[in-house]
Amino acid sequence: MRYVIGIDVGGTRVKAGAVDRAGKLLRHSIGPSHAERGPAALLRALVDQVRELRKAMGERPAGIALGLSGAVDPSIGTVCLPGKFKGLEEFPLVPKLSAAVKAPVVADNDARLAMIAEKTWGAAMPYDWAVMVSIGTGLGSGVVLEGKILRDPHLQFGTQLGHIVIQALGGRLCLTNARGTAEMLCSATALASAVRDGMQRGIHSILTERYWRDPHSIDFAAVLDGVAKKDRLCVDELEHWRKNLGWLLVSAVHAYAPQIIILGGGGAKAAKYFLPALKKQVNEHVFRHPRGEAVPIVVSKLGDHAGVLGAAALAWERSPKQ
Repeated sequence: MRYVIGIDVGGTRVKAGAVDRAGKLLRHSIGPSHAERGPAALLRALVDQVRELRKAMGERPAGIALGLSGAVDPSIGTVCLPGKFKGLEEFPLVPKLSAAVKAPVVADNDARLAMIAEKTWGAAMPYDWAVMVSIGTGLGSGVVLEGKILRDPHLQFGTQLGHIVIQALGGRLCLTNARGTAEMLCSATALASAVRDGMQRGIHSILTERYWRDPHSIDFAAVLDGVAKKDRLCVDELEHWRKNLGWLLVSAVHAYAPQIIILGGGGAKAAKYFLPALKKQVNEHVFRHPRGEAVPIVVSKLGDHAGVLGAAALAWERSPKQ
C-alpha cells in the first residue's frame, strides 16, 4: 500500500503518522522531540519516528512532510523560529532528514498544514474561502483564498493572525516586540497566564493552593477545571479571553472574507464553554455582505491528528501520481 508520512513537530513531542491518499491514518506514533537539546537531537528523533513507521508499514514511504512553527522554507526547514527550537534557525533539517531516511522530504508552517488538512479532508472541503485558527501554546493560522493555499516570498501568508495587534496599549511583550498581540491575549497559554496572574495578586480561586504548590501546574486544562466548577476567577478570565478571541476573528473576517472559520488546537477543546458567545460576538460586529449573513464558526473534527494529516496532504501534493 502506498503511503506518506506526516510529522507534526512540537516543542516537546513529535507526532507522526502513515497516511494513505484518501486521508486514512494507517499507523501513528508519538515521541519526545528533544528540541531543547538542539537541532541534531531533533533530527535523530525524526529519524527514529520515520524508521519506526517504515518498519511497521513494510515499505518505504512515497514522501515525508514536516509541520513546524514559524516561517518555514519547504526545502530547508524552519528559517525563523525564535525560542521554540534551540538553534534550528538556518539548520538544513529537510535535506538532512531526507539523506538519513532516503526519501523525499518537504516542510511547511504547522498551522498552514492544519488548514490544508481541513481543505483536503475536513470542514473546509466545500469552501473556497476559509480561515483556520489553531489555539495552543501560541496562536497559528492558515487561509484558503479562491480554493488555494497561497504562499508568498516571505513564507508567511495567512499564518500571522497571532501577531495582529488587538490591544495596542497593554499586555505582555510579544516576540514581535509589540504588546497586545493576539498570541499574547488569545492563545491557550494566555488564558492560563491570566489566571496565574490573578492568584499571584491575591484573587481567591479554588486553584490557589495548587498554584502555590506548583505554579506551572495551572495550565489551560486546570483553568477549564475551574470553569467547570464555576470558579469566579477562571470564569471571568475565560470571558475576557473569549472577547479577545472574538475581536481577532472579526479582524480575520474583514481581512480574508472567509465562508467558514475553523478552530483547532488544544484551545478548541474548550469550545463548549465559549463557542455560542463567540459566534454571537463575531456576527454582531462583522461588516459583511449580504447584511445579516452569519459566518459559520466550527471546531475541527480532525482533532489531535490535524497536524499529521496536513503534513501528509502536503506530502501527497508533492508526490508523483501513481
